[in-house]
Amino acid sequence: MAHVERLQALREQMKVRGIDAYIIPSSDPHISEYLPERYKCIAWVSGFTGSAGTLAITQDFAGLWTDSRYFVQAAEQLAGSGFELVKLKVQGAAEYAFWLAERLAPGSRVAFDGNLASVAVAKAVEEALRPAGIAVDGHLDLLDVIWKERPALPTAKAYLLDEMTTGMSTENKLERVREKLKAKRAQAHLISSLDDLAWVLNMRGSDVKCNPVVLGFLLLEEEQATLFMDGRKLSDAERGRLAEAGVTIKPYEDTFNAVANIQADSILLDPKRTCFALYDAVPKRTRIVEDINPSTRLKALKNEVEIAHTRNAMVKDGVAMTRFFKWIEEHVSQGNLTEMSIAERLQQLRAEGEGFVDISFDTIAGYRAHGALPHYKATEESNATLQPHGLLLIDSGGQYRDGTTDITRVVSLGNITAAEKEDYTIVLKGTIEGSMAVFPIGTRGYQIDAITRRPIWETFRNYGHGTGHGVGFFLNVHEGPHTFNPSNIDIAVEEGMITSIEPGLYREGEYGIRIENLVLTKTLKNNAFGEFLHFETLTICYIDTDLVDKTHLDQKHIDWLNNYNAWVFEKLADHLTEEEATWLREKTKAI
Repeated sequence: MAHVERLQALREQMKVRGIDAYIIPSSDPHISEYLPERYKCIAWVSGFTGSAGTLAITQDFAGLWTDSRYFVQAAEQLAGSGFELVKLKVQGAAEYAFWLAERLAPGSRVAFDGNLASVAVAKAVEEALRPAGIAVDGHLDLLDVIWKERPALPTAKAYLLDEMTTGMSTENKLERVREKLKAKRAQAHLISSLDDLAWVLNMRGSDVKCNPVVLGFLLLEEEQATLFMDGRKLSDAERGRLAEAGVTIKPYEDTFNAVANIQADSILLDPKRTCFALYDAVPKRTRIVEDINPSTRLKALKNEVEIAHTRNAMVKDGVAMTRFFKWIEEHVSQGNLTEMSIAERLQQLRAEGEGFVDISFDTIAGYRAHGALPHYKATEESNATLQPHGLLLIDSGGQYRDGTTDITRVVSLGNITAAEKEDYTIVLKGTIEGSMAVFPIGTRGYQIDAITRRPIWETFRNYGHGTGHGVGFFLNVHEGPHTFNPSNIDIAVEEGMITSIEPGLYREGEYGIRIENLVLTKTLKNNAFGEFLHFETLTICYIDTDLVDKTHLDQKHIDWLNNYNAWVFEKLADHLTEEEATWLREKTKAI
């Protein structure tokens, strides 16, 4: 069934049910960013494969609302689908709901599947539509009827990590979460988000591509903890270990009834990480405490064991990246390298590292104009062949048993213009400024974002995405609660957080530049003025200096770059062959 036919079938179901507009968010019952195949609803209906967007469908219009990261990709993928791209003005805003409120008559009915919408999204839709006299039904799944070959839920095996890897036992993590619940005066807590569940239970799996997580819910009460998942995914011994930690396993599909029949007087639910269907199932007598999952902040503050493991993973990743770029340089002139083939080669090189499990997201290998698409993924139709000229952007990462990596580099393949060098150097200057930041305790992510953007803004340039995101420990590559972007998010940057710093510049139809390292927040100084923090750079991969125009850098930026590249060589040389080390020595020479 083509996308146009799927849209028509959906509209027929809307007529049958008396629905004037239907909303499809990009999500699942766990409010995940990356989805199991069963919940890739937007891709199935419209053809758009990006990780952020919302469909709104009426009988005479079907639109995809998404942000600037996906404008070009969405326009291409939606062609001929019956859907039109609607460009979001504010990333993540429910602008589609206000659009519907303006166009639908009072008495109209709008519906969505509450399993796919967070509480926050559901409330935003209701707040936009109800004042206009529009009825909202948050419990209607129209896709299951027409999606005849809808994938089943994944059945891959799961496993538990030991305390030598995680630095903290499941018992201790449960205790710490319960302490936070007491402070919030909540007797129970439902954890829906898969990375929070994985962190609390020291459990990993492969139910979602690139994310080592397991589908499940964890209902935590004062005296018991119930894990709702397919228990067959764990061995008898692992189920026994969870039982010793006080965790009982029940079937995944029992979650709804458990919530509907909960006896607790109060339950903490995270409105951004809990689906509306489960929220609405809570008995009216049970008080809902809406707050961020306690585990989200606990998980973001990496302990010394996790940090030590992550440093080790960075060495392995740096070795793979060094070998990759050397291989590119030696083979690009042959004319047989493509965006897809180099992404495959990079994954092969990472897989040679001890403890490699998977890539941490689909590799973005953007040659020339494709580098201007921040979330580009090569397809058979778009797969460009590399030539010995122009810029190549590689944004990639690995999932190792001892850490998660995420790195972006841009390299010259030859014949670079002065304009490309200037843009590259301005972006590099932003990366360096962010990496060198010194800031007082309590600083928010939007302040780090501004520090990083300042040298870019000074040249009247800018970029549409955030400057950085949290990164998990052998978990999701995008992790909250903190983020470095312009939004006024009231989350402090704290010691132990691992975050990306990744400014960029994008010239549509020409090239894109982004330089990304992961950094660890650490205490730098305590004095009469308070506690000050700074960043330790964790990523270990040379930054291409062939593209640097020194006239745009101050001496402090040149010193940082030279010191960084020298450190990269020092950390990696002993792990490389003599030939590889010689090549890297040349790449890391001081400028």
